Amino acid sequence: MNLTVNYIKEKIGNFTPELGIILGSGLGDFADGLKSVIIPYNDIPGFEKSNVKGHKGQLVFAEPYGKKLIIMQGRYHFYEGYSMQTITYPIKIMKKLGVKTLIITNAAGAISKDFNPSDLMFITDHINFMGSNPLMGVNDDNLGTRFPDMSEIYSKDLILKAKNTAEKLNINYQTGVYAATTGPSYETPAEIKMYQIMGANAVGMSTAPEAIVANYCGIKVLGISCITNYAAGVTDSVLNHEEVIHTANLVKDNFKNLLNELIKII
Repeated sequence: MNLTVNYIKEKIGNFTPELGIILGSGLGDFADGLKSVIIPYNDIPGFEKSNVKGHKGQLVFAEPYGKKLIIMQGRYHFYEGYSMQTITYPIKIMKKLGVKTLIITNAAGAISKDFNPSDLMFITDHINFMGSNPLMGVNDDNLGTRFPDMSEIYSKDLILKAKNTAEKLNINYQTGVYAATTGPSYETPAEIKMYQIMGANAVGMSTAPEAIVANYCGIKVLGISCITNYAAGVTDSVLNHEEVIHTANLVKDNFKNLLNELIKII
């Protein structure tokens, strides 16, 4: 971990990021217009390559509105064959670099019938259906306690700020519980029905591992899902990743506006 941190610090100098952002599928364009230092994952010791379409696979360091940011343009997924430790390694590096708040974004399918594609959902909680936990293994007491509390992974204060900001910008939003699954196959209608009964409102293939580790590290988390489609069985539509990217592109202006305003007040 020290090798990773030292390499990044050589690139960014005295820059100390305070806010981290993870950009999910189709949402990576947010960082493109920022004056920044860019470091490809491939160049960073300890990082792996991100192979998913819509993920650029690079760290972006920028300072819009006087806020020092570290942005992940793309993330690692369990379905790519990476371990939970690899998936969440960048979060631990963020902590070491000084990050205190993290905005995690993703593309997700709607389980709730009153959600619509292009809605933004602020995550109030999650259900981890990935069958693993990123905190398994030897604990690093310098990062967090062995048995961390998960009562409020997603900060209520940040959710309130996000809701107020969305209303100010006239952006339609939802709040709800995110079900995290392994992928890469989409869920079956029977699985979606089960998640619905359990109280989930949207489903996706990421976010929970990063949120768990961020909370463990003492980082405040805001989770935002871009609802890109209906989950299996909610409607008669056939699911595909192209639809996910297409809908994310449609909502990216609202998403950018929301993030820009949140950066100012967080």
